[in-house]
Amino acid sequence: MASTMAWGVLSPAGIAVNKVIPGMLKSPGVRLAAIASRDAGRARAAADRFGVAKAYGSYEELLADPEIGAVYNPLPNHLHVPWSVAALRAGKHVLCEKPIALTAAEAADLVTVRDETGRQVLEAFMVRQHPQWLRVRDLVRDGAIGDVRLVQTTLSYFNVDPANVRNKADIGGGALYDIGCYAVLLSRFVFGAEPRRAVSLVDRDPDMGTDRLTSGLVDFGEGRRLAFSTATQLVRAQRMEIFGTTGRIEVPVALNAPQDGTTTILVDIGGAIDGSGIRSETLPACDQYMLQAETAMRVFRGEEAAEFPIEDAVANMRVVDALYRSGANGSWQDV
Repeated sequence: MASTMAWGVLSPAGIAVNKVIPGMLKSPGVRLAAIASRDAGRARAAADRFGVAKAYGSYEELLADPEIGAVYNPLPNHLHVPWSVAALRAGKHVLCEKPIALTAAEAADLVTVRDETGRQVLEAFMVRQHPQWLRVRDLVRDGAIGDVRLVQTTLSYFNVDPANVRNKADIGGGALYDIGCYAVLLSRFVFGAEPRRAVSLVDRDPDMGTDRLTSGLVDFGEGRRLAFSTATQLVRAQRMEIFGTTGRIEVPVALNAPQDGTTTILVDIGGAIDGSGIRSETLPACDQYMLQAETAMRVFRGEEAAEFPIEDAVANMRVVDALYRSGANGSWQDV
């Protein structure tokens, strides 16, 4: 059995304490050694919640701790690259929340620093480890629904709290950064290809300045495309559909699969209008955040090469960049 790896967490952010840390702690290979916050009291409260001995009142203190081999970075979007770079230069491997950066150019700095330090940095898109998406990809690769031409989705939730980081335009808030990046990522995952161009229509909140509704088309060439809408001020939804020439796959809970429950995908062969061709497949219970941590640890230990190295995060950000440019000027943008 592989030895444990000591982790430090930069901030008791909601995603960290509600999802990622509980998932990580299910892995016997994870030893959570420290939690940091700029507010020492918040760090101590989170550490006590999870039975962690060390609580630091600054990120610098955590990065200086020689015991820690890996860092999870759930800070607001504009702090992803600066503190991931600091962690790499402190000799730590890094698992950083999505989106990895605010621009592809900024994300590319992580490639340079990874190569300089010899430490790995990965983007925390937990969906790529979930069995439901691995099954979807297998079905597509096996030709179960013919030639895949369209990925279609609406990803949305309702949040109008101006104090929430997702609603602060100057630090990377907005629908496309927060959840639209998943639509881009999963279409690239399904097609196994990189898009050529993108176009979008953006509606911004008049007070907060964030994109509250962004709709887009992403062209992968050869008749393949992603069609999506992503929103921060609509009813919650996250159903995704993959359309082929002979069938369709539907993923009812595309992103927030239950951490300890089964998931179901729907496979429609033939497209009978009465739904008679639809079959359901139930995937076993799992925690995608635990799987994400275990995948990261194997890469950090050098036991396997990263299937999605940080260059993949840069590629995803190129699409996001193109969509934001298109929203500003109203035309197709090359990726």
